[in-house]
Amino acid sequence: MQTEQRSTDKRRRALLIVNESSRTGASHTDAAAAALRNGGLEIFFGTSRRAADLSPCILAHRDDVDCVVLGGGDGTLNAAARGLMATGLPLGVLPLGTANDFARSVGVPFDLEAAARVIAEGYAHAVDIGEVNGHPFFNVASVGLAADLAKRLTREGKRRFGRLSYAITAARCLMEAAPFHATLLVGNEKVMVRTLQIAVGNGRYYGGGNVVAPGARIDDQHLDLYSLEFSRIWRMALMLPHFKRGEHGAIREVRTARGVSFEVITRKPRPVNADGELVTHTPAVFTQRPRAINVYVPETCSLVTVPA
Repeated sequence: MQTEQRSTDKRRRALLIVNESSRTGASHTDAAAAALRNGGLEIFFGTSRRAADLSPCILAHRDDVDCVVLGGGDGTLNAAARGLMATGLPLGVLPLGTANDFARSVGVPFDLEAAARVIAEGYAHAVDIGEVNGHPFFNVASVGLAADLAKRLTREGKRRFGRLSYAITAARCLMEAAPFHATLLVGNEKVMVRTLQIAVGNGRYYGGGNVVAPGARIDDQHLDLYSLEFSRIWRMALMLPHFKRGEHGAIREVRTARGVSFEVITRKPRPVNADGELVTHTPAVFTQRPRAINVYVPETCSLVTVPA
């Protein structure tokens, strides 16, 4: 694991961009700026009306600031990934979204002031970034149920119900789920599957706190794949607690694999969900950029807590 490095510049200049469309973003912009200033940072405000504006905004300010602070959820981070990789600027995270799975993976507290203190302390750690057909993702990219969920989740639903909106929409998707046929290319192996979902994880957490795999880390330079090959939907519903703990690999209907790249081919193009956003379609090639972005993490964090 790469050793954390602490910035010694007490007057770091931070580009602050808060997604005001996120569940709590609009009400926290001033509080976020105040918390960062209390930590000794000089604030430059960035504006972004659309997700597509995030990376260009970062690129436009690359010579003006020393780091980027993003307030929002996993979708906000996903939209900023290209700009962060292109500039090499360290990332500070203010978890103001619904699921905040990337914050979980790097140990950033959900409390706004505590998250701001982590940024002010300046301990940076390099994390991996996944890619699907060239589109970056922090947590997980998937085909099947999660993509159906992403299509159905509305911004208003997330703002109104928070994480409960995921559970409500997921239950509806599960009731209407139908398996599809796919070909998996895992290393030199080709496997034909009939599955409800194929997911490839880069980080440790996804879907509001589910665990990708028992030993998954966002700095381990590996991707973790699972395929849900249940013939009876009700049986999958009974197994949901195993997904929360990352124990789904022990279920016979769940295929798992670890590697540095995977490919998923389907008979007809199917949408691919990356960090909660629909970004491409199958055929899908999943790869990874090791240690691609530096992120501010707590000094005491070993980055990810791995079960003994």
